[in-house]
Amino acid sequence: IILHLDFQFSLRHKLSSLSCLCYNSLVMSLTVDEVRHIANLARLQLTPEEERRYAQQLSSILESAARLLEVDTAQIPPTATVLPLRAPLRPDIARPCPPREKILSNAPESEAGMFRVPPVLE
Repeated sequence: IILHLDFQFSLRHKLSSLSCLCYNSLVMSLTVDEVRHIANLARLQLTPEEERRYAQQLSSILESAARLLEVDTAQIPPTATVLPLRAPLRPDIARPCPPREKILSNAPESEAGMFRVPPVLE
């Protein structure tokens, strides 16, 4: 989770520091020092070869995320779900309550017409 949050912060920081997002001229890359920092937060020990490889791979991910920012979404309303909204519940209709004795018959213990539960605090 820490790695995810730190990466999210790094991505936002890098993307917010850019004034113009043009994919052809945009080069977003993580330095080996930034990869070391992220690895340290994730408690990972990387070899120098892994640091260079992850720097390239994470930089590629950042560039892909930057490309998404080029999409004009001004006319698209915020979406909470892509699934149709439906209420799978039954209609709320008032009806008589079952008798108390029937309800309490399922309880392990009852006392004075109420459920008896073990104490929570001693």
